[in-house]
Amino acid sequence: MRLSRRSEYGIRALVDLVRSEAAMASAEHPHPHPAPVALTTLATRNNLPPKFLEQIMSSLKRGGIVRTTLGAHGGYAMAMDPAAVSVGRVIRLLDGALAPLPCVSLRYYDHCSCPDEATCSLRDVMLDVRDAMLEILDKETLAELAAREGRASIDPRGLHADALAGNRP
Repeated sequence: MRLSRRSEYGIRALVDLVRSEAAMASAEHPHPHPAPVALTTLATRNNLPPKFLEQIMSSLKRGGIVRTTLGAHGGYAMAMDPAAVSVGRVIRLLDGALAPLPCVSLRYYDHCSCPDEATCSLRDVMLDVRDAMLEILDKETLAELAAREGRASIDPRGLHADALAGNRP
């Protein structure tokens, strides 16, 4: 599975919101409703295209994950508890199916072109891939991603030690 830019940017913006709200909540004078973050601020801090981010944030608002405040000091804030929003939920909201093939999707099933779906070895492997992805993506929350932010778990070039050694997953 390759994460779309839409989902990648949406998750990055949401993690930024979660971290911003956590920083405000732990400040000297915590607010029950932290100040919203302007779209331009989210775009600049995360190096994201503002127009595309606006479309993404609109989808996240329709999905009930973020809320907006209008006006000079308006912007976006979390509408849901970040600990209750899984990465899988965000990806499904922004991109639809979380499955490598339509015939293995739980929510967006579509019959595949193979002659016998019941005995298709590729489908069988893709079911395992789907299940492994769902186990991780539906368990990991925005709160957990925000807590991970800033901790180096990989080489600065974005490669794990195995990849640097020439081993391919």
